[in-house]
Amino acid sequence: MDLEEFEFAALDALETAADAETQALLESLKYVRKRRDGERTSVCVNSVEIGGDLFVMMAGPCAVESERQVMETAEAVARAGARILRGGGFKPRTSPYVFQGLGLEGLKLLRKAGDVFGLPIVSEAMTDGQVEMVAEYADIIQVGTRSMQNAALLAALSRCRRPVLLKRGMVASVEELLQAAEALLANGNPNVILCERGIRTCGRLTRNTCDLVAVPLLHQLTRLPVIVDPSHATGRRSLVPALARAAVAIGADGLLVEVHPSPQNALSDGVQSLAIPQFERMMRRLAPYLELWAQERERETALSAARR
Repeated sequence: MDLEEFEFAALDALETAADAETQALLESLKYVRKRRDGERTSVCVNSVEIGGDLFVMMAGPCAVESERQVMETAEAVARAGARILRGGGFKPRTSPYVFQGLGLEGLKLLRKAGDVFGLPIVSEAMTDGQVEMVAEYADIIQVGTRSMQNAALLAALSRCRRPVLLKRGMVASVEELLQAAEALLANGNPNVILCERGIRTCGRLTRNTCDLVAVPLLHQLTRLPVIVDPSHATGRRSLVPALARAAVAIGADGLLVEVHPSPQNALSDGVQSLAIPQFERMMRRLAPYLELWAQERERETALSAARR
């Protein structure tokens, strides 16, 4: 065996070992793992299907600050092509001295904006005690990065009929994300959307490091929809459009983007929020990527149907 053959044999051995580890993981996941026929499941929220044949843009402010702010944002993102309105009533913040959200009042304002502009809404519940309240106003309940392994919260969401948007923990592995999703499905809630939002590494120039390869990996391993949050993954609005294009190109089912009428005056995460004209420009520039995305999704659907 010459050196080149030896190198390729070593690579094959590594891939075989990785496949064995993957298989062991999949055997422990009875509900989230991909079906033998390759068919994916989608999550339907009102008339919006996440994981289906249309790419889904979710956009809105990090936190609801006022009626004027959320109504202006909802109108703009709906006009630009967003299909779901995002926004926080409750905001988990690292510092106790910064804006923590309007709470129930914020949820009411978000619901009003969603109803006016025909957008389902997604908002975060931070504790199991908030699930019932958030479910009354939100169509999708978000599990934030700090809460991915909050067992009490996951248990409460398992009993809730609302779909769950499960964000990857900031220091969590893909395996841990899948296990958290398994906890939701195994205990009764089949409507789970996975979200890659970046993980914490040694870099300091961006808020997080986006593990973009997690998107196709999760699609290989699981039947659940996978979206990307480029706002938290970068922490810099100038980088959001580029990462959004990359997320579409790599096959994500949707995006979760922060938009604010006046980012410089935002009470939460203004530095990573797009201004409305920036969001509109990003949506226009995404158009050719979305055309390719639709073609690839059509091809995948046809292959899956042929296998069945």
